[in-house]
Amino acid sequence: MLLGTLISVCAIAGLLFLLLAVRRLRHRRFGSCAIHGTSALVFFLAAVAIGLLGVNLLTYHRLTHEQPALEAQFKRAGDARYAALLTYPSGETQELALAGDEWQVDAKVLKWTPFADLLGFDTAYRLERISGRFSDIARERDQPRTVYALNPPDRVDVWALLRAGRRYVPWADALYGSAVYVPMSDGARYQVVVSQSGLVARPLNDPARQAVGAWK
Repeated sequence: MLLGTLISVCAIAGLLFLLLAVRRLRHRRFGSCAIHGTSALVFFLAAVAIGLLGVNLLTYHRLTHEQPALEAQFKRAGDARYAALLTYPSGETQELALAGDEWQVDAKVLKWTPFADLLGFDTAYRLERISGRFSDIARERDQPRTVYALNPPDRVDVWALLRAGRRYVPWADALYGSAVYVPMSDGARYQVVVSQSGLVARPLNDPARQAVGAWK
């Protein structure tokens, strides 16, 4: 809003000085015409510079934009066993049982070109699965694996539609898989967001922050 006001003020001032310069030129007052013409140029350049700054700030905002994908809260149910409560942005919830000391969520991501980002296109994604995992590779090999699909077949699959029609959408930049994993802990609550670079998981309470802080 402030940048827009500054651009308008500079552009109007530049236009006024330009009109004065033209008027002085008609009256053959060349010295005054040069002064007013230079002033008009300075104000126009200032408007352009402020506009470029605004575009740069808007681009930065778009590049750091994040979409909430889900929240996950954990309750210990036994040795390396946790009950997970998932909450989606729609308010829908899902309860799962996970084995391990860490949890991982996977998604497929469609990233737009920088120009499309600037126009307001958000990264398209499809959550694929959530799984429990052990930090110890030997236990990961020996223990039963718990993994659940997060993309029921009856839902409209926007990501698949965009992928299928990619040839008709030239501003689509990249299709790739993204995954993030963090430790599970009794009472821990996390938020998973989708950024322009993929999935990011953040702790939302002290148990989650302590789990991440003690993570090895």
